[in-house]
Amino acid sequence: MIRVGLVSLGCAKNLVDSEMILAMFPRDRFALVSDPSHADLIIVNTCGFIESAKKESIDTIFEMLSYGAKVVIVGCLAERYLDDLKSEIPEAGAIVPIRDYSELPAVLSSLTGVEGILPMNPLRRVVSTKPYTAYLRISEGCNNFCAFCAIPLIRGRFKSRPYEEILEEARSLFASGVKEISLISQDTTIYGIDFPGRKPNICDLLRALEAIGFYSIRLLYLYPSEISDELIDLIASSKVIAHYFDVPVQTASDHLLKAMRRHAGAKATIDLFARIKEKCPDAILRTTLIAGFPGETEEDQKEALELLETVEFDHMGCFVYSREEGTASYDYPDQVKEEVAKKRRDALMKAQAKISYRKAKSQVGKVFEGLVTGFDKGKGKYMLRCVWNAPDDIDGNVYFSSPRCLKEGEIVRVRIVDALVYDLLGELVTD
Repeated sequence: MIRVGLVSLGCAKNLVDSEMILAMFPRDRFALVSDPSHADLIIVNTCGFIESAKKESIDTIFEMLSYGAKVVIVGCLAERYLDDLKSEIPEAGAIVPIRDYSELPAVLSSLTGVEGILPMNPLRRVVSTKPYTAYLRISEGCNNFCAFCAIPLIRGRFKSRPYEEILEEARSLFASGVKEISLISQDTTIYGIDFPGRKPNICDLLRALEAIGFYSIRLLYLYPSEISDELIDLIASSKVIAHYFDVPVQTASDHLLKAMRRHAGAKATIDLFARIKEKCPDAILRTTLIAGFPGETEEDQKEALELLETVEFDHMGCFVYSREEGTASYDYPDQVKEEVAKKRRDALMKAQAKISYRKAKSQVGKVFEGLVTGFDKGKGKYMLRCVWNAPDDIDGNVYFSSPRCLKEGEIVRVRIVDALVYDLLGELVTD
């Protein structure tokens, strides 16, 4: 029995690849292990998106090599820097870029001496999240070519997954006990744009997924200029689709948006959020900003701060611009010094902390229904996932007390009694 370990780095989309890789190994000849010191073969599914992610990937590869197992490097870093990795890490058992995943069974068979390793198949996954929750990837690649982003260089052009294949996978997940799914993609909003007549689209897909019977469906990664009124109305009227809008805006300045090659100006973005709030008053809003993009000025920083106050996002993440080879902005003039970018990021996060606290306080007295996600022994509290927080550990948590023992995945109602900057505090509703 050959023992296999896997380390998955980066985003949820990468995690789905990892889950497909784990399903390649027949259980009569391979055992999956979580402790790398017990593994004969370790696969590192890398991220190569920004500098910090690349460093984490490299550090993890060398850590896994220290265990003496055969190490296979896959994922975005392998796709982006294949030749460099071959040169710099010759001790790796194999390096397989995304474009060569069809060859992965043969590579793994050669390394292990075991035949019969299966090809990657989106309908065959070892779901690594909790049994009641899963990600559902609906497309691959991206056509936006934002000036700062390496994703199209790594994952290629946008391609929707076949509609019936997605539904088949969703039905399988539901049959296995999954109660909530999060739809992921590089660009979730344009699902179906590459189909004849642009049908079925994201709204058609959501309606079909609703009919399966999931407790909750959540959309992640919505591109602002592609969010239609039809989509907003569908989410607002649904009792299954979370009233949650994850919309990365990146900046609030028109000249920076143009330099970033984003598809809408600042006013259109602000109008979008106003429309969402009008149509879906209880919407939870999340966004992402970049600090220190080339050409950014103090006036641009002021506009970003004004955007936060105008929209009042429930959740916001801000990242320092990472200068990535191959992207358009790599050669832009007026690169911002890192210390200036970090200072601006910190100022944005400080401003958002006040907004987040204010928004969190506004939830006091409300009752949220959701799934029990575990028990925090240190706090002596259960944790809840509801419309307010996504399953990617970015939004903060809902901690609550309960007079009775609860099971993970159980659906409960929690009354919010207090709030911290990023977390909510509540108590189980027993009536």
